[in-house]
Amino acid sequence: MGLSEVCAKCWKKSCLLFILDITSKLQYKSRIFMATILAVNGKDPQFGKNCFVAPNATIVGEVEMGDDCSIWFNAVIRGDVHYIKMGNKVNVQDGAIIHCTYQKHPTTIGNNVSIGHNAMVHGCTIHDNVLIGMGSIVMDACVVHSNSIIAAGAVVLEGTIVEEGSIYAGIPAKKVKTISQELINGEINRISNNYVKYASWFSEHNDAPETL
Repeated sequence: MGLSEVCAKCWKKSCLLFILDITSKLQYKSRIFMATILAVNGKDPQFGKNCFVAPNATIVGEVEMGDDCSIWFNAVIRGDVHYIKMGNKVNVQDGAIIHCTYQKHPTTIGNNVSIGHNAMVHGCTIHDNVLIGMGSIVMDACVVHSNSIIAAGAVVLEGTIVEEGSIYAGIPAKKVKTISQELINGEINRISNNYVKYASWFSEHNDAPETL
């Protein structure tokens, strides 16, 4: 049955078929969802140079990021109740959440930091050269010192101080080993560098505002 025959019998069905036909011909580069970038209480997110924001990522309020950062699909960065500051080469992977605690704990993230898929970083301080593993949780008032890894699925309880050059794992997270220079280069630096490269693949789909 052709479209004209359907139209003669049921205009609603023909309209549906027409919409489906047009939709099927859209090119992949066409965009339906756009990133949500909003001011809160007069404070806009601030972006460094060469940042990538995926369509459907959410960045609101007092958020400041450095250069070469990437915010991936379904990630949420909410600087509504306190500020969030990020250094250079920070990647916030798919589904990760960064938030703060009202009037108490901002979130500060250093340089060369990877926030893994579905991780949650809340009201804490993360120093340079850190990997926050997939699905892990870092709670209020925690301090993660440089050259450290939080293992996938770990829960770093409120107020925990993660020693420099260490790996923390488990629930609650505890130190399990001292990190080697090989692991720093092979994991922390490798992932951070790779995400700068990955972001370049999505240049046509970048919702980060242009910077001067």
